[in-house]
Amino acid sequence: MTKAELLAAIAAKANVPSAEADRVVQAFVDLVVESAKKGEKVSWPGFGSFATSKRQARTGRNPRTGEPVQIAASTAMKFSPSSTLKAELNPNR
Repeated sequence: MTKAELLAAIAAKANVPSAEADRVVQAFVDLVVESAKKGEKVSWPGFGSFATSKRQARTGRNPRTGEPVQIAASTAMKFSPSSTLKAELNPNR
């Protein structure tokens, strides 16, 4: 699903104009990013949670030459689905 398709579906489901749906979704994304930058976890009961994790610097290999390459430390974003969402996706378990 593309962003445009997602916004159209949200607008139809919420019975609001597409522009309003876009503003709301963008506000949500902005708040998740701001919280992630602060190292905070964002939880949405029944859906899941967004959190950051630190990746340490390490030595990797260039796949073409086999030469060792230093990979810098970084911060990654993780999404963990809630048990409710997992149950919805796997009803026969």
